[in-house]
Amino acid sequence: MTQSNFAELLNVPVTTYASWEQGVRTPSVDKAKEVAEILNIKWTIFFDHQVLETSSK
Repeated sequence: MTQSNFAELLNVPVTTYASWEQGVRTPSVDKAKEVAEILNIKWTIFFDHQVLETSSK
């Protein structure tokens, strides 16, 4: 599936989806859950790095 296809499926601009993939932006919880459902992964994976950064301070 292309970024364009996935972005359309999620109803977000391709640039937004691409920025999620590149780690520039983080999806909203709702969008993270949508992506996770499609990919059959845990939605919290999108926020794990933020949790680790917070807990190490």
